[in-house]
Amino acid sequence: MIQIFRYGEVEKDQIFARIEPTANVADAVSEIIANVRARGDKALFDYCEKFDKVKLTALQVTQQELDEAINAVEPRFLEVLEKAAENIRAFHACQKREGFTLKKENGVMVGQKILPVERAGLYVPGGTASYPSTVLMDAIPAKIAGCPNVVMVTPPGKDGKVSPVILAAAKIAGVDKIFKVGGAQAIAALAYGTESIPKVDKIVGPGNAFVAEAKKQVFGVVSIDMIAGPSEILVVADATAAPSHVAADLLSQAEHDKMASAVLVTDSQALAEAVQAELERQIPMLERAEIARASIDSNGKIIVAEDLTAVIEIANEIAPEHLELCVEDPFAYLDSIRHAGSVFMGKNCPEALGDYFAGPNHTLPTSGTARFSSPLSVDDFIKKTQFIYYSEDALAEVAEDVAYFAKQEGLTAHAKSATIRLD
Repeated sequence: MIQIFRYGEVEKDQIFARIEPTANVADAVSEIIANVRARGDKALFDYCEKFDKVKLTALQVTQQELDEAINAVEPRFLEVLEKAAENIRAFHACQKREGFTLKKENGVMVGQKILPVERAGLYVPGGTASYPSTVLMDAIPAKIAGCPNVVMVTPPGKDGKVSPVILAAAKIAGVDKIFKVGGAQAIAALAYGTESIPKVDKIVGPGNAFVAEAKKQVFGVVSIDMIAGPSEILVVADATAAPSHVAADLLSQAEHDKMASAVLVTDSQALAEAVQAELERQIPMLERAEIARASIDSNGKIIVAEDLTAVIEIANEIAPEHLELCVEDPFAYLDSIRHAGSVFMGKNCPEALGDYFAGPNHTLPTSGTARFSSPLSVDDFIKKTQFIYYSEDALAEVAEDVAYFAKQEGLTAHAKSATIRLD
């Protein structure tokens, strides 16, 4: 059963402690990466047979497989995918930025160009569930940024095929190439390239502990989005919130993973107790009840504070991935939220809206990193290049200042490169 804590009456460690993953996979991942670098596709085929229990003869998904997948998906789901994709495109199109140029009358020109990364690599998990939503959320911003090559990797099933809904989402999102490989070996292939899989410039997407560790180890060879931890939801609720709704929203994250964190912070003891009871009623009704039960009992908590001001400060301290404001007037508190990946406003905005449909990205900072990190966006798929132009007269005006500055740092060759043009 989820525990209820009175803020101020227990140690802060009980309120703010996070469950840290205990798996130490660094050495295993390092070995996998080295093997993929040395043996390329042969290593990937071996790992598919070992981990995915399937013997493949080709890694890339064919056009025929894509066509078959589209035909296999229910028309109703294709319609929903298209609607979600439209919302995601509309939101992320607003993030697209332009370069700029600053000109002065004396012949000085400085500016910045915005360029897409040439190759983006998307990791889409397999395993206990398929996540077509992740495909849309990762691929659409890359395409809006202008990436000409969007490459996706995802584990195959035991039949050697990728889930049709994953392939349908990839087609709708505009993914250019899809490969049947998962785990740390997929990250290694994207980072270093193999005979089949092109080396990319940036890798994005969530995964298990092996995927997260592999992203950490290849960072620097390629860019990555973030090191994602277990999924989190924090619900801020006042006495007017419906206990059944709050419990359902907490469970929407608890069913993800036994390590997931579901937290309610409220100023109402009565609501806290009602939600506690409601969780016990709803958990047995879930298809993933075992996972949700483990998450709620191990990592879930209800925190009761004196008032909503204190509640908001607790939320800021936790800096959750998902933050729901299930209060009477959510906009009165929005400006007070300083640290959260995504904020869900009001009693009619379950976190599932953001997971699938509303448009803002669902790839969000976890483990308190919302203090300094942001949701996945178009910005993740661009790079900035500066440029400088000075006319002869413009350089003559400032060359001595440049040289003087350089000499203060003891770099006389720097100084000479500016003054030599005055001779």
